[in-house]
Amino acid sequence: MSKLIPQTYEQLEIGTEGRFTKQLTERDIVLFGETSGDINPVHFDSDYAATTMFETRIAHGIWSAGLISTVIGIVMPGPGSIYISQELNFKRPVRIGDTLTAILTVKEKVEKRHYVILDCKVVNQNGETVTVGEATVMPPKSSTELDTPQIPQVKVMGIDE
Repeated sequence: MSKLIPQTYEQLEIGTEGRFTKQLTERDIVLFGETSGDINPVHFDSDYAATTMFETRIAHGIWSAGLISTVIGIVMPGPGSIYISQELNFKRPVRIGDTLTAILTVKEKVEKRHYVILDCKVVNQNGETVTVGEATVMPPKSSTELDTPQIPQVKVMGIDE
């Protein structure tokens, strides 16, 4: 079983980096729409999406921001982190099949509160920036290794059959 290794405020340094990569699938869009309630046709209806500036279906913008949350929660600083705030700008659309990498870098340490300020960037498989921003995070108090939780498998009818 793999381990999650949290990093405390004291362990983090300016320039410390964390990454997470995931390819967007039809299943991701369906699950995100189901769990968030965002069923905007630009995400689900190819005919409608063809009439938009994107010309094809796109992912929910906040899906790419979810990859930033993944880095914070499991990579850097990791489990036990408290997500304080996030500023985001969406630079380009994400389409099914795109592979995104969220890259977070410690920009600043705020000693008084034991917060870190993270530069956040999400790039696609071509190295093009799709999402940028800045997050404020309170790192965990402990760096004790944790087992990676096993989540139940979710089946989506029509996709996972």
